[in-house]
Amino acid sequence: MIRLDTRDADFAARFDALVDARRESAADVTRDVATIVRSVRDEGDAALRAFTRKLDRHDLDETGWRVDAAACAAAFDALEPELRAALELAATRIRAYHEKQRPQDSAFTDAAGVRLGARWRAVEAAGVYVPGGRAAYPSTLLMNAIPARVAGVDRLVVVTPTPDGAINPLVLAAAHVARADEVWRIGGAQAIAALAYGTERIARVDVVTGPGNAWVAEAKRQVYGVVGIDMVAGPSEIVVVADGANDAEWIAADLLSQAEHDTTTQSILFTDDAAFADAAAAAVERQLSTLPTQAVARAAWEDNGAIVLVPTLADAMPLVDRLAPEHVELACDDPQALFDRLRHAGSAFLGRHTPEAIGDYVAGPNHVLPTGRRARFASGLGVIDFMKRTSFLQLDETALAELGPATIALAEAEGLPAHARSVALRLRTNR
Repeated sequence: MIRLDTRDADFAARFDALVDARRESAADVTRDVATIVRSVRDEGDAALRAFTRKLDRHDLDETGWRVDAAACAAAFDALEPELRAALELAATRIRAYHEKQRPQDSAFTDAAGVRLGARWRAVEAAGVYVPGGRAAYPSTLLMNAIPARVAGVDRLVVVTPTPDGAINPLVLAAAHVARADEVWRIGGAQAIAALAYGTERIARVDVVTGPGNAWVAEAKRQVYGVVGIDMVAGPSEIVVVADGANDAEWIAADLLSQAEHDTTTQSILFTDDAAFADAAAAAVERQLSTLPTQAVARAAWEDNGAIVLVPTLADAMPLVDRLAPEHVELACDDPQALFDRLRHAGSAFLGRHTPEAIGDYVAGPNHVLPTGRRARFASGLGVIDFMKRTSFLQLDETALAELGPATIALAEAEGLPAHARSVALRLRTNR
């Protein structure tokens, strides 16, 4: 973990290094993923069978390719009542939040008499990738599948790896809650390729969403254009902007809540109080010593963590914008004032009683968010990722007469005479 102070002479250079630090996997996966994608595209189910046997150590013909709806319902029914209620609460709140994102069709007639507007429609089929390796995330299934359902997607397909043939019952329960149409026991780059190109068993989809490891992210990058994707996500990030009135234990827990995801996670604290910076650092160390995920969280904190001392919390905001992080917590008396200054972040958590972890599960906004400074130009997953807009226009003779001459002039200037003729012929007929 590094300590920075804006008053230090070398602060600018050291902060530049923090902003530009690359935390993605060092492995060169591009060539391997290209081979996997090509194999699945050309060989279909045979390639899926071979890669699953090699990478997940089980035979799909023996363990089963697909989990049926009855098994998903049974997994849900078998949950402890408290956990079942938690899943339902999360689903209800996620659905309610995303219902308000659904775009509206538009139509109007302008001064020239042209009727024009836009119509929104959902894609026909969406594929959701749910990690199932070192950890399984039913919350991720809900966050991806429910916006697709709200959008009106007809066919919702879930793919998830099942190492050694074992599948997390919570993932199946979440698939039941989200009303997934299909659940397949495949993961990795091969699952992304199957969704994009289709195989004998798995019909292709139109959009693929969901997080995964470096191979999954690279596969999504390579199939983009064949299908739509949500984003190419990298390691998780959290930035906490906190004053000295906070409980250091609370803030330490917030920093570690992301650090325990992966050794490449970045957790950064900005504060205007040097004593609080020391207290938070000490609290992190205390909590690490008893954290079951200590090995991962400690590596993330020591390799990628930072505490930055600023003159005022307002001075932190331009620095946060440069990081454009996935998550930002604003833990102070007037978080709205800081939020008003914030331009780039995947999601913001305002106030001392709004830990980022609430957003991961039950608050409602999506937890699939841009990472790696992509919040400068990208947004979190939402309903619109499963929809597309079709513009339309309608002219009568009068409107064509008004717009036609300008169209002809521009078409001829661009050297496209057939364009000009398609308008000119109508104008002559109209006369």
